[in-house]
Amino acid sequence: MSGDLMDDDARWAAVLRRDRALDGRFVTGVLTTGIYCRPSCAARHPHRDNIRFFADGAAARSAGLRPCKRCLPDDVARDEGAVLAAIAAIKGSEEPLALADLAGRTGYSPTHFQRVFTRHTGLSPAAYARALREERARQALSDGNRVTDAIYDAGFSGPSRFYENMEGRMGMTASAWVNGGKGATIHWAVVPTSLGDMLVAATTKGVCRLSFAEGRDALEERFPAAELIEGGDAFAALLGQVVEAVEAPTGGFDHIPIDVKGTAFQEAVWRELRKIPAGETRSYSDIAAAVGKPKAVRAAGSANGANNVAVLIPCHRVVRSDGSLGGYAYGLPIKDELLRREGAPGQPRLDDF
Repeated sequence: MSGDLMDDDARWAAVLRRDRALDGRFVTGVLTTGIYCRPSCAARHPHRDNIRFFADGAAARSAGLRPCKRCLPDDVARDEGAVLAAIAAIKGSEEPLALADLAGRTGYSPTHFQRVFTRHTGLSPAAYARALREERARQALSDGNRVTDAIYDAGFSGPSRFYENMEGRMGMTASAWVNGGKGATIHWAVVPTSLGDMLVAATTKGVCRLSFAEGRDALEERFPAAELIEGGDAFAALLGQVVEAVEAPTGGFDHIPIDVKGTAFQEAVWRELRKIPAGETRSYSDIAAAVGKPKAVRAAGSANGANNVAVLIPCHRVVRSDGSLGGYAYGLPIKDELLRREGAPGQPRLDDF
């Protein structure tokens, strides 16, 4: 049997939905035909009693099975190698690489390689390269480098290309970012809710911080040079929407703008969190698989914990694989209550909230 944390029922469910995100995590052996397949194999599903799950192709072959000629399960390792080679090429190139160039390095056609890369990383090669340049620029600016130096060092061809790519993403100018938010305006307030005092802060782009039991000092630590303004007429309308969403979280949050920054992987995780419907939960393994990194369960947990905008990016909807609540930055009682309000089924409840 496979040694990962998924049980056989979860593996069978993945086979039934032909989950490409779990390709490479295990293989399905069909004992009646003597072959083994990827979870996503398009062939007709065998009877449940006729299958056995294996950790990988080597384990299946040692049991006397042969690879399926339709889904080519042993090519998963080749796909991973191709993606890693492409990532190394992207990181090592001073200029953007064309899709055809990357595909040529891996021996795949451009169309097939784009599908493989996107499935493994959650981003297209072009989007990954842009995210990498933006991440490098943010890091260089945060380290105190001159704006112009940071722009060129990050791989942008010039300032105009940098501002074109970063418009609407950083929530403030590059100069403000490097100077701890200097010149940026952040409106904020601490408001009472049924979950306790809640800090809400927003730039002109959207909510950049939502937390519980925090105040102005938390914002000053992140943006020591920003202009922090408590309240404000325009901010009041946004604040009202946020409070309403927290008190009645079943209505959805997509209408509330947010302004968050992270690595490409973190932002991919946060996007997946926002896709979880109210009343449902996911495990850390589910999130890792959804972003195309099924083995990065711990990294998915870290990205979940790095979320700066609680509730609106619903990290509280992620639980352990056994259904228990797991952790939460603002305490399990708040997580438990949020899930109760959303009607998530089958969750263990705390009785001390």
